[in-house]
Amino acid sequence: MAKIAILSYIKRKSPVHELTGTTKLIFFIAWSIGSMVTYDTRVLVCMMILSIAIFKISRIRIKDISVVLGLAAAFVLLNNLFVYLFAPEYGVELYESRTVLFTIAGPYTITLQQLFYHLNMTMKVFCVVPVALLFIACTDPSEFAASLASIGVSYRIGYSVSLALRYIPDVQREYHNISQAQQARGIDLSGKDKLFTRLKNSVAILLPLIMSSLNRIETVSNAMELRGFGKNKVRTWYARRPMRRNDWLAIVSVLVILTVDMVVTFWDGSRYYNPFL
Repeated sequence: MAKIAILSYIKRKSPVHELTGTTKLIFFIAWSIGSMVTYDTRVLVCMMILSIAIFKISRIRIKDISVVLGLAAAFVLLNNLFVYLFAPEYGVELYESRTVLFTIAGPYTITLQQLFYHLNMTMKVFCVVPVALLFIACTDPSEFAASLASIGVSYRIGYSVSLALRYIPDVQREYHNISQAQQARGIDLSGKDKLFTRLKNSVAILLPLIMSSLNRIETVSNAMELRGFGKNKVRTWYARRPMRRNDWLAIVSVLVILTVDMVVTFWDGSRYYNPFL
């Protein structure tokens, strides 16, 4: 059975991979700010189209990140559900109009304004998630740590993030190996058994996984201590690359996008685009 990597570096030959870690970090931060601040539907549609185009250029396949995309979709559904349950009339208050489509029960009515608000919330997620996944999938962990250091983050924090990203594929690989070993011993982890039985059997995987993880952490920490990690205040990075023409073009492009985003969003004094006026 093929294993699916989750939040790990996927090596490809693409223009996105060739950008430095610093460029991708700046692009991701600026893009996230622009996506999170605006509720202008016109801006969100344009940014969503651009994010899909960038994803296409990166040559990352959907199946490479299908698990994370599934989790993101589940988060979007739950977020929309709970927003509607606790504030079914928020869109009406926000857009100062009310167009009832149909009534469910009591205060829960489906209005065009509420649906429009949920559409904007969903588009915001679909603007950020592809770029966030590309930032992780297209950036080598060592280069990611170097990019954090380049914007002033302590190299201790950067190195911790790098180790965490490198550790994710190892945990997945270890989980797969332990799962195969336990199934060979007759422990069924498929969907044939009841949920409680599967949860109980999963303990047979989690305990060995936790113990092996702790052993690996101790080994890495001892190796870092023996090499004098943290002795100096600054350090150099082997994975750090100089900025090139495409890096500056990417940075200028995202800053232009962010500027246009802010201007269009706050042109009328509000960050909400209201088509119902």
